[in-house]
Amino acid sequence: MLSDEKILITGAGGQIGLPLAASLARDNEVWGVARFSQEGSREQVEAHNIHAHQCDLAAGDYRTLPTDFTYVIHFAVFQGAGHDYDTAIRMNAEGTGLLLQHGQKAKAALVMSTQSVYKPHSDAGHVFPEDDPLGDASPLHSPTYSVSKIAEEAVARYCARAFDLPVTIARMNASYGPNGGLPAYHLDAVVAGQPVAARHDPAPYSPIHQDDINAQIGPLLDAARVPATIVNWAGDEVVTVQEWCAYVGSLIGTTAEVNVEPAPGTSIGAIADVTKRRSITGPCTVPWQDGMRAALAARHPDVDIVSP
Repeated sequence: MLSDEKILITGAGGQIGLPLAASLARDNEVWGVARFSQEGSREQVEAHNIHAHQCDLAAGDYRTLPTDFTYVIHFAVFQGAGHDYDTAIRMNAEGTGLLLQHGQKAKAALVMSTQSVYKPHSDAGHVFPEDDPLGDASPLHSPTYSVSKIAEEAVARYCARAFDLPVTIARMNASYGPNGGLPAYHLDAVVAGQPVAARHDPAPYSPIHQDDINAQIGPLLDAARVPATIVNWAGDEVVTVQEWCAYVGSLIGTTAEVNVEPAPGTSIGAIADVTKRRSITGPCTVPWQDGMRAALAARHPDVDIVSP
């Protein structure tokens, strides 16, 4: 784990960023940058001994932000529901460039990208290595997401070379934990007795628990290079939506309902090749059943959990 460092984290109030920032703040000076647009979000960050700094990344006005960070971790992201590609590229791509320009004195930077940069594949069991073709995965929740994140990667790669700044670009798969993530939101639906939608049967992912994300941040920063290191950030186990929903149902004594809702143009599977990541970080430590059970207990403390 990192210690005695001065670390800048964007998206510090987010699903992944907040638990990570809180973990790092125990042994480091952590500055959390976000818009803090939601009531109470700034106070939530500051409660973990994190310096909260309000900033619009797309505007690039960092005049009141220090420049002496030893590490930069960029998790902030724009995921708009519409088709405003200009805004998405300005925020995700240009915003990344302005941030790395400001933090170019750092020892290394980590930029979180996404599994959604890969060109969709017709085989749900296809395993995506880092050198697979890129393309528009057409995410239903944010049509501009894939294109703007590919643009972000290009900008981050340029910054590594232009500023001689070691960079790791980590393509996140399905993160989850007590603070949220796709598997956790499906868990919530099962508890509520609501159906879960999947794009295919089976719909596989490579989920990674927040505890493993926290533990792997140091090795991923150590792996930063010029030109940039590109790596899939995903768990070691392949788990389908159907499997994790059925498991949560078994924990609370109910039958989960998973409906297949095809989404033409999107990937029907999201299995990441983690060979490169394992060579950097070593294996994950949280088995998916343990992670889901812990997330269930944390998110729904009033629900009785039975032993399957």
